[in-house]
Amino acid sequence: MKVTLETHGGLAGGLRLGGRPVVLDAARLPEDDARTLGDLVAAARAEPAPQSARRSAPDAMSYTVTVEDGSASDVLHRSDDGMTPAFAALLDWLGGREPVG
Repeated sequence: MKVTLETHGGLAGGLRLGGRPVVLDAARLPEDDARTLGDLVAAARAEPAPQSARRSAPDAMSYTVTVEDGSASDVLHRSDDGMTPAFAALLDWLGGREPVG
């Protein structure tokens, strides 16, 4: 499984223009980390996306997590104003990792 995290927008959005996404290949992670990543991805996939915010949030960050698992691919989109607990846990975990893959 390969997981890619891209961030967009926010107050410092212009500073990230041209920035590289975080890419992790579970096959290159230690076994415990690969298992944790799989569990976090499964939990984020299982939670329904919240409905869009009713008011505009121009400074909110948005996140795209692309999960490639064999021939299947899944894309999860969330933002600061529509974050689920499981997606937040996945972001926190991904944010603390060095790209591997």
